[in-house]
Amino acid sequence: MPTESRPVVVVANWVHPEVHAFLASHARVVANDSREPWTPAQLREACRDADALIGFMTETVDEAFLDACPSLKIVACALKGFDNYDVDACTRRGVWITIVTDLLTAPTAELTVGHLIALGRHMPAGDRLVRSGGFRGWRPTLYGTGLDGSTIGLVGAGAVGKAVARRLAGFRARLLYWDRNPLLPDQEDALRLTAATLDELAAHSDFVCVCVPLNPDSHHLVGTQFLSRMQPGALLVNTARGSVVDEDAVADALESGHLGGYAADVFEMEDWALADRPHSVNPRLLALPDRTFFTPHLGSAVDRIRRDIAMQAAMDVVEVLQGRRPPHAMNDPRG
Repeated sequence: MPTESRPVVVVANWVHPEVHAFLASHARVVANDSREPWTPAQLREACRDADALIGFMTETVDEAFLDACPSLKIVACALKGFDNYDVDACTRRGVWITIVTDLLTAPTAELTVGHLIALGRHMPAGDRLVRSGGFRGWRPTLYGTGLDGSTIGLVGAGAVGKAVARRLAGFRARLLYWDRNPLLPDQEDALRLTAATLDELAAHSDFVCVCVPLNPDSHHLVGTQFLSRMQPGALLVNTARGSVVDEDAVADALESGHLGGYAADVFEMEDWALADRPHSVNPRLLALPDRTFFTPHLGSAVDRIRRDIAMQAAMDVVEVLQGRRPPHAMNDPRG
């Protein structure tokens, strides 16, 4: 097929060569090969006549974007949390929208356990001490909180919350959970989870893990009220979405000494769909290195997993280009 008559697929961020090659066998590919996202203007220009877009967390698709890109047939999201993609707008315009549902769960849960251990056992501070040149062998310092025998509260018991619970089974911890849709008793028994209200979870947990998606009901769910009910010195971990947590309220609680520590892989600045989002990581949090531990959104950053995520999005694109329903559709724009 002549190049000019082939469908056009835009890939908005870097993907593995295998994914690019797969797409190139079915379409003309316009790809961002750098490790930095395009600006909104660059993305719109690339998609102006495109048939498909593979988007990531750094992109936003809304009515205005769809107005500017009228040829789109599918937006394939290489992610699970799709709050920056307007599903209803896509449906009205006859555009499929797909997400990756399962591939991110295990690596995110794995990283969550890493954050629990790193924060509780003062691992970042220990690393800084060794590198400082001041380490002279064991001293009775940096005593922390271990997972063994602790109470861990999971805010959310969806796919990630369940996966975290399974990974914590070997630590002999008591596991509390809260979810708007409680689990069935046999699920609770299998995961050794005990249901609690949010207030009970806050009051009785040594560690709290945030495991809920971002939506209007969960925005700043962990805020001043929740934090005030946590035990003095308790620790908070967020590997879900930045704006589920009120970062200013966390900074207040850390500065007052009420909250013992905060670890995060996600930040309010990343939630592009929120008009009032900050544009940098909260500087008050960055100023507290002894009580915080941060990673740069590494939840799914396992090389083979990221390849598989992008490949699944690419396969959904090809299904639509060939006139079929994509397996991971969030909508049905056919009416």
